[in-house]
Amino acid sequence: MIIVDFQNCFIFILLSLFSLLCYSLFFRKPKEPRLHFDLPPSPPSLPIIGHLHLLISVLLHRSLLKLSIKYGSILYLRVFSFPVALISSASIAYEIFREHDVNISSRGFPSTDDSLFAGSFSFTSAPYGDYWKFMKKLLVTNLLGAQALERSRRVRADELDRFYKNLLDKAMNKESVEICAEALKLSNNIICKLIIGRSCSEENGEAEKVRALATELDGLTKKILLANMLRPGFKKLVVSLFRKEMMDVSSRFDELLERILVEHEDKLDMHHQGTDLMDALLAAYRGKIAEYKISRNHIKSFFADLLFAGTDTLVQTTQWAMAEIMNNPNVLERLRGEIDSVVGKKRLIQETDLPNLPYLQAVVKEGLRLHPPGPLFGRFSQEECRMGGFYVPGKTIVMVNAYAVMRDSDSWEFPDDFKPERFLDLSRSEQEEDRREQAIKYIAFGSGRRSCPGENLAYIFIGTAIGVMVQGFEWRIKEEKINMEEAVVGLSLTMAHPLKIIPIARTLIPLT
Repeated sequence: MIIVDFQNCFIFILLSLFSLLCYSLFFRKPKEPRLHFDLPPSPPSLPIIGHLHLLISVLLHRSLLKLSIKYGSILYLRVFSFPVALISSASIAYEIFREHDVNISSRGFPSTDDSLFAGSFSFTSAPYGDYWKFMKKLLVTNLLGAQALERSRRVRADELDRFYKNLLDKAMNKESVEICAEALKLSNNIICKLIIGRSCSEENGEAEKVRALATELDGLTKKILLANMLRPGFKKLVVSLFRKEMMDVSSRFDELLERILVEHEDKLDMHHQGTDLMDALLAAYRGKIAEYKISRNHIKSFFADLLFAGTDTLVQTTQWAMAEIMNNPNVLERLRGEIDSVVGKKRLIQETDLPNLPYLQAVVKEGLRLHPPGPLFGRFSQEECRMGGFYVPGKTIVMVNAYAVMRDSDSWEFPDDFKPERFLDLSRSEQEEDRREQAIKYIAFGSGRRSCPGENLAYIFIGTAIGVMVQGFEWRIKEEKINMEEAVVGLSLTMAHPLKIIPIARTLIPLT
């Protein structure tokens, strides 16, 4: 009897010690240097991988939103050996971009491997330095600045007219329209014409090749991010697992873009008068005296960045906004009334009409607020600093959940509702205050030095595309409501069920 009790006691002690060991390994927060400040709250972590298990989610932005609701609007996470500060509130997001913009002006990770074409020379992930500043200057001067947009207005007007006629043909043939596919053709044609002076041909499959390669490249992004978070030995092992895939995508992309580059060089050699972005890039590449000497790979990667990032933002937001409009008949009625009143029913809406269509602008902004194309974006703190009253060590990834920030109930009334009216000025005296408030909480295009430089082009594209669809057509859906379920493809927020609706021309006489 005594022996049995002793055995039970011994087993109980072993179980207690094992439980304590498990707790210390799996649930105890790792000790971090605090340097007189408290770190932000941190959920329980696991050994080696830290909080990686919390980041493995199909809809990561939603999972992180739930995490912030439970633990706080600024959290301290660890992914392997990398510290991460997660920001989920409008007030803290505003604070870090106002007070620490220079400190967090880099995107963070260096290139993973030279075999990855876009990784080594990417503009979007380049450190904040001479190269990034030079390429942004070229971008603004030749593509995205106010004067550049004015020069290229005719290009966008022609493609918008083509977009309208494509929809009109489908209406006449009683065909359904997949909004994402039609918007993709429009955005690809516009962006390609602005960059290389011609559209990417649909007939010979060039456009499809570019889109497919861009999608494959985007699929590698998550693997690359994971690899970068590993220690050098593990990183090398993980990269080796998809090195062949990286080299294959890199080779095919390089071949396609080299062909486009050579074609453009031939035009220049034939005394072509340079007017597009590619002309400016080649001039910088060929010039003996330049602010920054760029290579052919810089040009190819820059083209890939613009084509993928640009089209993805424009297409997904157009689809989401149209879905919200269809699910809110009162919004559709008010929007159509505004367009009919300002533009009329005989001519097609143009981008010059946009300043006179405040409700249309509000619809676009509300679509971006509820469905930001990039729900999460990252920065990298070079130096230690304080955020939200907490100490954040240097060399920390600062992850901003734009999805959560723009649904923050402390900053937005009825944050989950589609209410474009929230963006309309109530009075002249309140305009400046409203503008300052919007700067704090509206980060659909990021914020600070590394915010998206294509914001103005995005508003023009989405506004005119939505305007054409609302002005020119009635739309029919098979269901009572459109399914707004989300999905994430690569790093972009899209609809799990692509929007497919049937157009009915509002007039027998085409708009001109």
